[in-house]
Amino acid sequence: MITVNLYYTGENGSARRFVEEMESSGTANKIRAEEGNVRYEYFFPMKDSETVLLIDAWEDQEAIDKHHASPMMQTIMELREKYNLHMKVERFISDDMPSSDEKFIRN
Repeated sequence: MITVNLYYTGENGSARRFVEEMESSGTANKIRAEEGNVRYEYFFPMKDSETVLLIDAWEDQEAIDKHHASPMMQTIMELREKYNLHMKVERFISDDMPSSDEKFIRN
C-alpha cells in the first residue's frame, strides 16, 4: 500500500472551504469509490488552522496512476486554484510491523 499525506495550506479558512466543497460536491466520495483507493480522509491540525491534512492511501502505484488520469484530478486541481492552496507532500510505502513494536500498541 502507498500512503500519501497532502498538507493543503491557504489563508482565511480557504483550506477548510476546499474540503467542504470536496465533500459537499461528492468529489471526495467519487475518489473513495475509485478502484484501488484504500483511504481518503481529511484531518485538521490543532496548531495550524490554515492547514488541512489529507491522508490518501492506494493499493499500488497503478491505482494512483489511474486516479491521476481520472476526471477527478481536473476537478481537484481547479479547486486548489480556486482556494489558492499550497501543498506539501509526504509519501510512504507500507511494510509489516516488526514484532518488537507490538508491545507499544494497545488494542
